[in-house]
Amino acid sequence: MTGPAGSLFPRERKEVAPGAVHVPDWLTLEQQQELVAACRGWAAGPVPMRAARMPNGGAMSVRTVCLGWHWQPYRYSRTADDAGGGRVAPFPDALGVLGRAALDAAYGTGSGDAYSPDAALINFYDAAAKMGMHQDRDERSDAPVVSLSLGDECVFRFGNSENRNRPWQDLVLASGDLFVFGGPSRFAYHGVMGTRAGTADPRLGLSGRLNITLRATGLQQR
Repeated sequence: MTGPAGSLFPRERKEVAPGAVHVPDWLTLEQQQELVAACRGWAAGPVPMRAARMPNGGAMSVRTVCLGWHWQPYRYSRTADDAGGGRVAPFPDALGVLGRAALDAAYGTGSGDAYSPDAALINFYDAAAKMGMHQDRDERSDAPVVSLSLGDECVFRFGNSENRNRPWQDLVLASGDLFVFGGPSRFAYHGVMGTRAGTADPRLGLSGRLNITLRATGLQQR
């Protein structure tokens, strides 16, 4: 497992698997603070943050709010049919700019030029929240997924594209870290094994972990 922020040795950019790249400390503290404030606004509505329910009726331990398209297992819609029926908030242009910069950072300058994410899932993890191994397969696009971490560190497990079993790698994602997975790793199984409470920078004013994932859904605009 790679070390957390503040460890003895600097954390370095790493290609975890072909197309899967971890860029530690990518966001500045100011950017992190701005995103935390934005997440608080998004969580207030028009569709509130909620724990999505799986088809079997069980509620996820993570709470989620969406932008651009509303996600519920296992589909996207413009209205939050499982959370009051309100129309989802639009996808902010600023997140699209950030997503393109993220691909440039992960894959090289110019890599993000054609990237047009149109959905963001903002997940909040308290100290007890986890997310089991899963694939992001609800999109009709194989464009990369951009993941931004804010707040407490988490243990992130990144696996293979065939099943939930080994081989996998565990790494620590800290506040400000960028993780991008695309290409051969776009449909790799991945999950969050747990968070490390109290590891966030106090200047963020955040207890818990926020994860912003940007996706290109490939769905028709309407």
